Amino acid sequence: MATETVENQTHNPVHDKESGAPADVKAAATVHEQEKELVASVRPAHERSLNPFVVTERPEDKHLGLSSRTLKLDDFELIKTLGTGTFARVWLSRLKDSQDSKQVYALKVLRKADVIKLKQVEHVRNERKTLGAVAGHPFITTLITTFSDEQCLYMLLDYCPGGEVFSFLRRARRFSESTARFYAAEITLTLEFLHDVQGVAYRDLKPENILLDANGHIKLVDFGFAKQVGNRETYTLCGTPEYLAPEVIHNSGHGLAVDWWALGILIYEFIVGQPPFWDQNPMRIYEQIVEGHIRFPHNMSVAARDIVSQLCKTHPAERLGHISGGTRRVKTHPFFEGVKWDDLYYHRVKGPIVPRVDHPADAGNFEEYPAPPDPSTLTAYTDEMKNKYEPLFKDF
Repeated sequence: MATETVENQTHNPVHDKESGAPADVKAAATVHEQEKELVASVRPAHERSLNPFVVTERPEDKHLGLSSRTLKLDDFELIKTLGTGTFARVWLSRLKDSQDSKQVYALKVLRKADVIKLKQVEHVRNERKTLGAVAGHPFITTLITTFSDEQCLYMLLDYCPGGEVFSFLRRARRFSESTARFYAAEITLTLEFLHDVQGVAYRDLKPENILLDANGHIKLVDFGFAKQVGNRETYTLCGTPEYLAPEVIHNSGHGLAVDWWALGILIYEFIVGQPPFWDQNPMRIYEQIVEGHIRFPHNMSVAARDIVSQLCKTHPAERLGHISGGTRRVKTHPFFEGVKWDDLYYHRVKGPIVPRVDHPADAGNFEEYPAPPDPSTLTAYTDEMKNKYEPLFKDF
């Protein structure tokens, strides 16, 4: 009986009396418009509730991080490239028929064939899952929605106009300890949420993955290596050489503690201007990391030296943040003396560096990138790939 009904609907579609269009086509168009309206109705990040209880709600309850079944690339105007990677490009974009031309987004485009070719399927799935779970956190890029088409996967994200912390650090050569403390404190709050609430190891903490918003607060981006591990260990070798923890290099199993190691490296780089372990040869970097000997400049404060030393213990069981007391021990370290944690979380203070942002769609803090390559020169998403991998992309 059910089969006959489906066949009747397929071959003899019911037509809407007013428009003459098939009812299912009209219904799809209605859903499409509703999904565009939902995207347009998402308030800018600075106008949203920062209540930590809201952040932990399911995506369908907070109307963020949901998958769209009708949105398509043609719904968006692609304004400028904000960044590129080995298999992704991020565009500054806006809805074409939006009544608010100031409302812009970051649209991350990932080519399915390249994701498969570079063996990044699981990382992309983890990124989508994690960003959906944490959408709305004040220091993490907010995933608004995802969608897909025949060739690509799309993540629609909040636009963060301040650009990379990396750019400001290279321009300044080094940060003052007060500036480093501010950014390190906001990163600590972010890791506290990722670890204690979500059980997620971020695994790619570095200046290039930290953006600034218009008021100088951080946004952590690029969750391609993030993974929910809880109290378990994982063995995938991933991350950036200068920031890898010793246990990752040893392939002895790693967990949440790798992020605290990376925070120590980051604090050092903020204050000194370069990571403590560096060489043109990555293998030499790994050797230095495993040895774990950090040289501190004479003008670095005792508190700064100590927190870096405590975060960069070569044995995870001895590492600040991972030892008894967890994040609380990090937050009460003398390096963070005077930090008002609630004021940071609720953005009651401006950042030490307030980027120049002349209008909501200003992309002046991002580099210029070449135009995307001709599609005909790119790896094709074959039927064989589709049959094997398409089910793995269903969450998009």
